[in-house]
Amino acid sequence: MMAKSSVKTVVVFDIDGVVRDVANSYRRALADTVEHFTNSAYRPTPQDIDQLKSEGLWNNDWEASQEFIYRYCESQGKTRQQLQLHYNAIVAFFQSRYRGTDPENWTGYICNEPLLLQPSYLENLTTAGIAWGFFSGATRGSATYVLQKRLGLQSPVLIAMEDAPGKPDPTGLFATVELLGNPVNNLTIIYVGDTVADMYTVNKAREIHPHRNWIGVGILPPHVQDTAAHSHAYTQTLLTAGAAVVLSNVEQLTALKILELQETGEI
Repeated sequence: MMAKSSVKTVVVFDIDGVVRDVANSYRRALADTVEHFTNSAYRPTPQDIDQLKSEGLWNNDWEASQEFIYRYCESQGKTRQQLQLHYNAIVAFFQSRYRGTDPENWTGYICNEPLLLQPSYLENLTTAGIAWGFFSGATRGSATYVLQKRLGLQSPVLIAMEDAPGKPDPTGLFATVELLGNPVNNLTIIYVGDTVADMYTVNKAREIHPHRNWIGVGILPPHVQDTAAHSHAYTQTLLTAGAAVVLSNVEQLTALKILELQETGEI
């Protein structure tokens, strides 16, 4: 990576839905968890999950699972207090599906996540003088699995769940930028994500540090590209949340398009 003093543009990537397709891993584990804790009475659909995440508060899938269970309970005329849910039990069940039951050798849904970018894409950004790193709500173990084991990246800059408050709090984004960038006022930071919470994170970063150029780039996760109508609706959701542009794949955010976005505010 280039020396920090030469950095004028930083691109920070979310991971889930941007670097890897999690429709049949994280989202499947979420649905399994809700189904388990509602005694098979309710399993959220992909549309249900999108609707919850569009609220911008449920980037953490463990918390999203818990919220789904609570809301189902309330729909049945019970209060949240009556349910007496144990968060640690939700996390443990979720992880047993996502990672598998063996803590040393993962055999769960994570093993079959399709990749949405290739290392050569990141190499091209480096060649163009663009610094890059990752800020994700995934656990460090899960994020490291895809970045190092699957993509073969050597010690990439990463701020994960354990390192910062959950999105849309921008603390983790700031931390990533500090590891990557030059602390100059004219630095451009592009955050690439697939959810409303990701775009809200950029908005909050801009409010706190308005002297820097913050740009949110939305990515359509594969599961919303099943129909044109679905893609259009999801695109509008991200644009409304603050995305400057929405792309169907992260590799469309080339060095040239980054330059165009930086100069004109649109691609």
